[in-house]
Amino acid sequence: MLEIAAEQARNDDHAPLWRGAVEAIVGAEHTSTTFADRLAYSRDRTPIATFSFRSGRTPETMPSAIVQPANEAEVASLVKCANENDFPLIPYGAGSGVVGGALPLGGEVMIDLKRLDEIRTIDDVNGLVTVQAGMNGGRFEEALNRQGWTAGHYPQSMYMSTVGGWAACRGAGQASSKYGKIEDIVVGLRAVMPDGEIMEIRPLPRRAVGPGLRDVLVGSEGTLGIITEMTLRIWRMPEARVPAVVAFPDLPSAWTALREITQTELRPEIARLYDLAESQERTGRAAPFDDRPFLCVLVFAGHPDIVDAERRLALDICTRQGAALSDDLAPYEKWKASRYQSYSPKFQANNYFMDTIEITGNWTELPALYEEIGGAIRALHPDAHFGAHWSHVYPEGACQYMTVRFPALSDEEGLRLHKEAWRKAQSICLAKGGSISHHHGAGSFRNPWLPEELGHGHSVLQAIKDALDPNNICNPGKLALRQRGKSKAQS
Repeated sequence: MLEIAAEQARNDDHAPLWRGAVEAIVGAEHTSTTFADRLAYSRDRTPIATFSFRSGRTPETMPSAIVQPANEAEVASLVKCANENDFPLIPYGAGSGVVGGALPLGGEVMIDLKRLDEIRTIDDVNGLVTVQAGMNGGRFEEALNRQGWTAGHYPQSMYMSTVGGWAACRGAGQASSKYGKIEDIVVGLRAVMPDGEIMEIRPLPRRAVGPGLRDVLVGSEGTLGIITEMTLRIWRMPEARVPAVVAFPDLPSAWTALREITQTELRPEIARLYDLAESQERTGRAAPFDDRPFLCVLVFAGHPDIVDAERRLALDICTRQGAALSDDLAPYEKWKASRYQSYSPKFQANNYFMDTIEITGNWTELPALYEEIGGAIRALHPDAHFGAHWSHVYPEGACQYMTVRFPALSDEEGLRLHKEAWRKAQSICLAKGGSISHHHGAGSFRNPWLPEELGHGHSVLQAIKDALDPNNICNPGKLALRQRGKSKAQS
């Protein structure tokens, strides 16, 4: 920690020339340039940042300042100030991202949005809620529940993320198979665009007036504007919620069952299938898992009659694929109790090099994606751990969520293996026709693979960025978009 202490001594008097202009907007009490605050905001939950911190190394770059606006008008004024004074911005929710979407790359100002934390209205007739972007996700859902509603969006990061962050990274909650992903849930929004003007997408059922401008912001990770408010679709709390713990003889039969369930238009709230490594962690070898070792957890929610019908039809499909229903609900109860907890910190604190990589593919590609990525990562080290589960299922395919873990090693070796695991996982995914991200977003960590993922679409995205943000002040360098100071010829 000596390096961090020395850096603090050199930076305690950090005061950018434009600080006075920023303080005039949000107040001195909501502006900080201290080393401690800049260090705290220099990272999100990206594992590579965690590996650096646990070794006592300061980040290569830190934000220039942290500001906390109180409302949309102050956000707009800050964006205009950034253009006038030529400093970049990063909108910051709760810092729960794991791919570097909020990491500073060159002295950005962090706009911490957590003071924008109110539910504006709950529309009981139209089934809509309007909420400010900085509201904590867990508090938001609890407030809806008290009124008899749910947003249906339950990411593992529920209590350490913000509602605006869900949309910015194009997230998907654990119940996406029933309620949809965040782009299905967001009906309207308000955002401060890179010129400081407000864009409003009104919350209407559907409009055919050109391309959907909502998607300019949903998934943009702050590169094309700053979301300040959203209107989301909400549902009445389910009258019934019934789980089922199912044992499958092998993965092909389980994949087939999940495909048929979704293609039969059944919509379980939860559908989680685990590979052998992850199944055995949760079930042991007791019957029926002694000869059907692959665990699948299904949960059906809604009106009791619909729940009964969906459960019966889904279990019939599973049975036809050789599955057996377990009487023991312990695997479900264990998942339910820890569904909003991350397993990574426990291992990372003990010097393991642990990360998670989520990709998505069609049903036809999933077997190869699983076998080839798993084989490539296991080959990197004799003690490498690779496990996977499929927790978001759709008629056309599923998300494959992979856990990669290497034992305690030297930083040099551990970081090399970590980098190589990512390279192999993302490269194999692209080669097999998958997408390199399902719900974590792209941030900066996936930059090497974005141009191949999007093809000419990435050039289109850069053109949109150049048109909307000619000064490149909004979260530059993310989504493999140009960093500041680089010309088109240099990129």
